[in-house]
Amino acid sequence: MTQLFGDSSKNRKIGIALVTLTTLMFASLDTSAKWLVLSLPVLQVVWMRFFSQMLFTAAVFAPTMGWGMFRVVNLKLQCLRGLILALMTALNFLALQYLQLAETGAIQFSVPILIAVLSSWWLKEKLDVASWIAIWVGFAGVLVIIRPGSHAFHPAIFLSVMNAFLYAGFNMLTRRLAASENPVSTQLFSAAVSAVVLAPFAWSQWQTPEGVLTWVIIGLIGVFAGLGHLSVASAHRYASAAFLGPFLYQQILYMTLGGWLVFGQTPDHAVALGAVIVVASGMFLLWREMRTKVSSVL
Repeated sequence: MTQLFGDSSKNRKIGIALVTLTTLMFASLDTSAKWLVLSLPVLQVVWMRFFSQMLFTAAVFAPTMGWGMFRVVNLKLQCLRGLILALMTALNFLALQYLQLAETGAIQFSVPILIAVLSSWWLKEKLDVASWIAIWVGFAGVLVIIRPGSHAFHPAIFLSVMNAFLYAGFNMLTRRLAASENPVSTQLFSAAVSAVVLAPFAWSQWQTPEGVLTWVIIGLIGVFAGLGHLSVASAHRYASAAFLGPFLYQQILYMTLGGWLVFGQTPDHAVALGAVIVVASGMFLLWREMRTKVSSVL
């Protein structure tokens, strides 16, 4: 999304605050989803996540936007975005059945590295030697987390890796749509497409949730998702993506905390080391991108 307000210290602080809220919401979403999929079918939880998000977003914006909430410019790309989002969420929630939150979070933050690779291949963007070194170091960090061939390896890690690749493409698609689409409409339309596509699969294996707490968490995952998407979209109105990018990495701290508080899980040394390598590589690539953009303006 293009930055709307001027570049000032106040606006950058607002952007940081909104990104912090984003990471808290998404970490809370994954923690809640992991708790739900331990007792409910994965596709049912995925469907409930999108349906509750759709209801939350519609309730917030219907009074001011009406049916305009569903007005989009590029219908095909919006449908494609919704399908990718549904598949991404299903892969992530399925992986959360078997993996720690810190593991899935660390793999997820390889996305800036994957975006750099896809941009080089798909958009023909040239990368310098330092960027390629950072990319290979980042992939080495992913291997440290995955530990193929070791006793700590779990096949579900491949679900997180597939999700990371899809997420990289999803981000590039979102950037393209941001130039012409209302962020509220994009979020609502994607949630609606995902809910419609997943409904038959969710209903075919439906299990009625038991207990008030379960229903409360089902409602909260929609709130977490809606607030997360809205706050990250709003953050880019106050500060550039290059400036805000490094602050997104704090999400892994909240996911690690959620794993410890809710499930009593703490990441081992390999996951922690791999996460540090992946985050450092991603932050270096973001820094290089920011320097390139500044140099092109000057």
